[in-house]
Formats: sequence, C-alpha cells, structure tokens
Amino acid sequence: MKGNERMEKLTGRVYYLPHDARTDRPVLGYIRGERYALMVDAGNSAAHAALFERQRRELGLPAPAFVGLTHWHWDHVYGLHALGAVSIASRQTGDYLARMARWGWSDEEMEGRIASGEDIPFCCDNIKKEYPDRSQIVVKNADLLFEGGLRLDLGGEVCRACQVGGPHSPDSVVYLLERAGVLFLGDCACEDFHHGPAHYPQKELGELIGRLEALDFEIALTGHWQPQSKEEILHDLKEHIW
Repeated sequence: MKGNERMEKLTGRVYYLPHDARTDRPVLGYIRGERYALMVDAGNSAAHAALFERQRRELGLPAPAFVGLTHWHWDHVYGLHALGAVSIASRQTGDYLARMARWGWSDEEMEGRIASGEDIPFCCDNIKKEYPDRSQIVVKNADLLFEGGLRLDLGGEVCRACQVGGPHSPDSVVYLLERAGVLFLGDCACEDFHHGPAHYPQKELGELIGRLEALDFEIALTGHWQPQSKEEILHDLKEHIW
C-alpha cells in the first residue's frame, strides 16, 4: 500500500510528514516559529529528507534553521547529512552516531552486527529496501550536543528538548512545544526491540510514564503512528505494566 507522502498541518504552527511503513520511514515534524523553524528527526535517507523538503516548499514554509533528533536509530538519523539545518542531539545520541559512522554495509558486516546484537533483522531488512545502493549510506554526527535538556526560543513558540529515556532506547529525547501543547515523542513509547523479543522493561516503562505525566501537552506525535492525545498515550503505556 502506498504511503502518505503529503505533509499535514496539525496546528497553526505545527506540521508533520506522516510515517511510511514500506521502508520504516518515521514521522518528520516541522514547527514554524516567528524567527526560526525547527524540524524534528532527519529521516532515514537523503531521499526521505528530500521528500520532506519538497513538501515544505510546496506549502511555502521557511527552511528549518534547526533539526532535532529524538534518538539514534537509523530511520530517524540517516537523512541528516542531506539537510542544511544545524542539527541538535543529546550527547548520548551523539555517541551512538559516532559508533555507527564506523559501520560497514556489506551483507557480511550487516549479518555480523545481527549476530553480535548490535543491530536487528528488522532494521537491516528495511535498510536494504531504502538503500538499493548501500554505498549511499552516510552517518553524520549532530552539530550541537546537549546533556539532559535544551530550550529553543523559535519566536512565538518555545520548544523544550527533554531526554526521557524509556524502554525503546536510553537516549530518547522528546520535543515539547509549550504554547501549542504538542509533544514529539519519537519512538520513546515503543517497546525495546534490541534486547530479545519486543518487550517493555518495567523499570524504564515506569520512569517514562512518570516523566510524560509531568509534561504539559495535549497532542502527541509518535514516530510510527497517528497523532494521539496525552490520555491515549499514557493509557496505552499503562496497559503494559504488570
């Protein structure tokens, strides 16, 4: 089934390019401030980033000055090198990016990372779909690295980047638009897929729920789903507590 390749408006200042499951392309966010625009996540390839840019231009939106990364997984970061914006990530995400920049992309090297637990078959399968020519893979580190959190005044809207961790990846960062009440979650509400069968580690899950409850938002955008309310996100997460 063909994915949705049209950027959609969520609120007066917030837009997003929907996820596309065909090659595991996640939601890409866009916030238009009065002084600066911010993109959330960089896409899984130069082609994904280019689709975002085409959609942005068709809507007459200014180019983003910044792009914020939610976590290190390939589908959220491999488009970074194709963007002109200043990139922002947690220091922990930066460490992961530096490690991935040393990876090779032959079948043997990819299979070796699966065997060692560095990567998983689902990611490798989708990388092969997104990149018929794997020599085109470029892993770039972020320009600015922060510890814990960061506050960006975009003009008319303040965005807070908060490292929340969680079951999916310990470096997970959310981006909160304080006035709009919109939260970009990335994949922090998803299971852990990298350590055995998909599951929710209970300690990390409980900590994540507490951190999200403390944030003031109404609408949440997750990396691979439709927008949800705060109540829906928290309800879904609490369903996995045992």
